[in-house]
Amino acid sequence: MWIVGSGGVGREALDTALAAGVPVAGFLDDRGQGGTVRGLPVRAPKELPAGDGYLIGIADPAVRARLAALLDGLGGRPVTLVHPKAIVAPETELGHGSLVMGGAYVSSSVRLGSHCQVHYNATVGHDTVLADLVTVYPGGNVSGSVHAEQGATVGSNAVVLQGRRLGRYAFVGAAAVVTRDVPAATTVAGSPARPLAHRGG
Repeated sequence: MWIVGSGGVGREALDTALAAGVPVAGFLDDRGQGGTVRGLPVRAPKELPAGDGYLIGIADPAVRARLAALLDGLGGRPVTLVHPKAIVAPETELGHGSLVMGGAYVSSSVRLGSHCQVHYNATVGHDTVLADLVTVYPGGNVSGSVHAEQGATVGSNAVVLQGRRLGRYAFVGAAAVVTRDVPAATTVAGSPARPLAHRGG
């Protein structure tokens, strides 16, 4: 398989692959093409061989969406990676191309869409639904029965309380505490979390 993006999240995806015993052929990244990262070759995304697996190691959900469309069009196959030191409870579904890093806990009866990321030491509570391209940064705590719509992001050490809804491409700032629903394309911060600005997406 190939890891798309050779920055921080891409290298953490490589760590996950190595821990899980999944061979990695190299990185796909326009910026570093022709070079190497951690001893692996870096090629342009358009050079993905048809039929090969890929995982997008980039935090920005809009960029993940664009690259997934490109790579699927080239005949790529999204691969799901779970670190062996992560916990994924029973009756939980992980969508194609999702990444669950070491120390993460994904509880019972959770559904992750395609190309989601649950970073190290993050938690996702029971009966939660993360739509496509949702990201939970390190230490983020998503409580039970939360619904995060496409492209939503939960920042490092943020908390989303039980039953809340995050709209499309909503962004929860680091260490925020979400006590009410967050509208689409809105950034919230603080405790309790309050809107700061609108985002595109």
